[in-house]
Amino acid sequence: MTDIAQEMPWLSRAWQTVQSRVANDRLPHALILAGERGVGKRAWAEAVGGLLLCDKPQNRESGQPIACGHCKQCELLSASSHPDIRIYAPEKSRMVKVDQVRALSSFAVASPQVAHHKVAIIDRADQLNINAANALLKTLEEPLPDVTLILLQESGRPVLPTIRSRCQTLSVPVPANSEANQWLANRVQELPEDERPSADVLAKALMLSGNAPRLALEYATGDFIGLRDAALERFKAFMKSKVPIGEAAKAFKAMGLEDSLWLFETWAADLARLIAGGNGQDTDAADMLGFLARTTPAWRAHELLEMVKESRAAGVYNASPELEASRLLIAWQKLMPVKRPAA
Repeated sequence: MTDIAQEMPWLSRAWQTVQSRVANDRLPHALILAGERGVGKRAWAEAVGGLLLCDKPQNRESGQPIACGHCKQCELLSASSHPDIRIYAPEKSRMVKVDQVRALSSFAVASPQVAHHKVAIIDRADQLNINAANALLKTLEEPLPDVTLILLQESGRPVLPTIRSRCQTLSVPVPANSEANQWLANRVQELPEDERPSADVLAKALMLSGNAPRLALEYATGDFIGLRDAALERFKAFMKSKVPIGEAAKAFKAMGLEDSLWLFETWAADLARLIAGGNGQDTDAADMLGFLARTTPAWRAHELLEMVKESRAAGVYNASPELEASRLLIAWQKLMPVKRPAA
């Protein structure tokens, strides 16, 4: 079985920590793994699950265990049909619901079906609604020896303190550009030749993803980049009052709420960095953001970030992407310097 640390070296520190704790029988009953969107948290969690379920884990020369890849448990995992590992993720509401956590609780108290252990993964534990979070607390407060919970958290998205206090937290970094580029190039080579993105597209995908490799692969092979470029052009035109707000908002609506909020959040964070004298992530928006940074106080950039958080919370209740984009666009346009009338 592939070692996740070899496939994604930036995960190695968190992976080796778990390997060591498994080897010494000191793995906690609940872990939180925090990291940026698209760095491989889900793959890491599934690798940990594979190690915990494997019947015959092998020791590497370093003494660290790894799943064998050949036993019954590993074969079931490889076929995505193992009954003793469950993954719970946000559904259409963009939240992890209380019914999902209740299902997790029932899974936790039942006996393992074919393995000696069970693993439950909550992908986006930062997206638990309040009822789901309270339900999860009951499971965390009564840990069972044959169950391990792995909670995945996106950086900048808080997990309730009552949940965090009952878990041990690990974090994974975003890889350096060279490391991310090498991983992305290797993955692209696995695609049919006529479906491989160009070098320019890969570079742009890495830039937009902030070097998060798996997100960059999603961008490079999907329609995000084209939609984002259209939204940026409409954004610039709206800021200069060349197009009405409805036309600008439609470009963001085409992206969907989550991706459009991600874009607005990136620009607001870049604006804050530029105001502080640093560099932005989105080089295509640098001219516009640099112009605004010269006259915008830092608190205005942080106000924009808070507005994105509010829009993301509204998304739970199926808020209109077009209306949320309009609200944010108006706030952005207010940053434009007001021209003084000629004397």
